[in-house]
Amino acid sequence: MQEQIQTSPEMELYFNEIDSKIKTEYNLANKAKKKGYDPEIKVDIPLAKNMAERVEGLISTVAPQIIGSGISKRILDLEKKYKAMDWKISLIIAEEIAKEKFCKFKDKKEAMEVGIRVGFAYHTMGTVASPLEGFVGLDIRKRRDGKDYFALMYSGPIRSAGGTGGSVSVLIADYVRKKMGYSPYDPTEKEINRIIREVLDYHERATNLQYLPSEKELAFLARNLPVQIDGDPTEKIDVSNYKDIERIGTNRIRGGACLVFAECLAQKAPKLWNRLSKFSKEFDLEQWNFLEEFLDIQKEVKAKGKINNAGEKITPNYTFIQD
Repeated sequence: MQEQIQTSPEMELYFNEIDSKIKTEYNLANKAKKKGYDPEIKVDIPLAKNMAERVEGLISTVAPQIIGSGISKRILDLEKKYKAMDWKISLIIAEEIAKEKFCKFKDKKEAMEVGIRVGFAYHTMGTVASPLEGFVGLDIRKRRDGKDYFALMYSGPIRSAGGTGGSVSVLIADYVRKKMGYSPYDPTEKEINRIIREVLDYHERATNLQYLPSEKELAFLARNLPVQIDGDPTEKIDVSNYKDIERIGTNRIRGGACLVFAECLAQKAPKLWNRLSKFSKEFDLEQWNFLEEFLDIQKEVKAKGKINNAGEKITPNYTFIQD
């Protein structure tokens, strides 16, 4: 929890004066807004005294009912138990919002979606647009056996979260999925091949990725992820192969999905597993243990196969110079 700042009486007076004048200016601005000259009748930017309030304020733009619901206080309480910015806090707050412990939502899907957004916003300190514009939304779809699974919709602004942030958003969503009783994603071979082809097309025909995973890496991720990574089309060009797939709504290249696979999950897998392995059992996230095997595959691919030379102590990494 953020402790009260210890200051001299003079500094405390100074801070109180700033706070008072800000409130005065906000009241004046709101009165001006109410005259109807602007499309909005109130000031859009909420005030926040700490990061927890900033997170709450950010997501309130799509879920206004969370303001004053107790979410920011709960975040501060969790920071007492854990440490500030602990990944566990993102998971716990996302689950509790999804279960409507703070306020009600129009339906279960909205509750889970807002929970994911708040957990994601906490991880990114409430300072970037990714929880609103990078994570576009949650879609509930049917498995081949008729059970429901999670499809996460991403778009280009997921970049602003960084690779680790984007990866953690997937982890948060899967944690919510499991806690809410939804089944894991059951990818078909066509869906697996589609993302392989799409990432390669995105890199070759749209924009160079910072990290281009091999086909082997992409196939392994697509086959083992417990949620589907999807998104709106961001490019004007179609994917070169594997079109008209039932559970993928577009033939055009989905930049957000490509970024999450390549620059988030694949590129940041070592960091993701390093942190997650310490609490995956405690938080019932052992379905992510596949990352350990993925790192072995990645190491093998990066070095272009193990060099059978007893005198070779450092294997080469060609990944970032192959272009």
